[in-house]
Amino acid sequence: MIVRSTLLFLAAFGAAQAQTKWDMPTPYSDGEFHTRNVVTFVEDVKKATGGKLELTVHSNGSLIKHPDIMRAVSTGQVNIAEFLLGQFGNEEPVFNADNVPFLAAGYDAAWKLYQAQKPVLQKKLEGRGMRLLYSVAWPGQGIYTKEPLKSVGDLKGTKFRTYSPMTARLAELLGASPTVVQVPEVPQMFATGAIQAMITSSATGTSTKAWEFVKNYYKTSAMHPKNVVVANQRGFSRLPKDQQNAVMKAAAAAEKRGWEMSKARETEGNETLAKNGMTVRDPDAGMKSAFAKIGQQMAEEWEKAAGADGQAILKAYRAKK
Repeated sequence: MIVRSTLLFLAAFGAAQAQTKWDMPTPYSDGEFHTRNVVTFVEDVKKATGGKLELTVHSNGSLIKHPDIMRAVSTGQVNIAEFLLGQFGNEEPVFNADNVPFLAAGYDAAWKLYQAQKPVLQKKLEGRGMRLLYSVAWPGQGIYTKEPLKSVGDLKGTKFRTYSPMTARLAELLGASPTVVQVPEVPQMFATGAIQAMITSSATGTSTKAWEFVKNYYKTSAMHPKNVVVANQRGFSRLPKDQQNAVMKAAAAAEKRGWEMSKARETEGNETLAKNGMTVRDPDAGMKSAFAKIGQQMAEEWEKAAGADGQAILKAYRAKK
């Protein structure tokens, strides 16, 4: 009986040891398409590993706040997480490639830029003890204005809402005055005349009910900032090979699915703006040309900051165009 009990205990202990549980923080709410994609990814991993690898999603920054997530994965505080790559662009210029306005406008160009960026991005993340699992773009960033634009020159002298060093530089090159405003404050700032224009996605436009304070949205798709899902390299290497393969297979599916979800979110956002009385339009040829010129200048500035890595990314990207 003692031997049998010991064997049962060892079997139970072995089964318990065989299951791995990882916490997975993400900064976004449960309803956001990125989070919904993460949840499906987690379910795929659990199913493929027969429950031996279980990931618990902690949404809305509930476990770790956004500015601290990359460090948490890098140090092994958590083994897997999602974050906005550009959030850490000041630490590593390569992370900012998808924040250069008008460098890669639209999803096709954004995907090509990602493919050009990916080898360098993987090395940079590996240098910080992380493994890239997958990356998904946000909807394109467009320009909102109170008054219709006859040309890009109409933005000169306007107070332009910005949210990052890159968008502040864009405002400067447009001849506008950069004004840092957080999303919750946007409606009031427009209402009081503190800002007259901004650049953000149609998704943010719908969440702030942009039709209540502006009438025009230009679908410039100026840039598609990306989220990344990464694993701690040491933690990942400890997984059995079959579980590593299951994670990478689920990640590949999540990347493909996530880009399609992003496109759907952009279409839905554009339609919602139009349904609520906003004029949603593509910029005309003159505007596109002017925006492209600004994009070229900002790409050169970014390339200088990123050095050889920036040169490699831009060379690879332009070869794909």
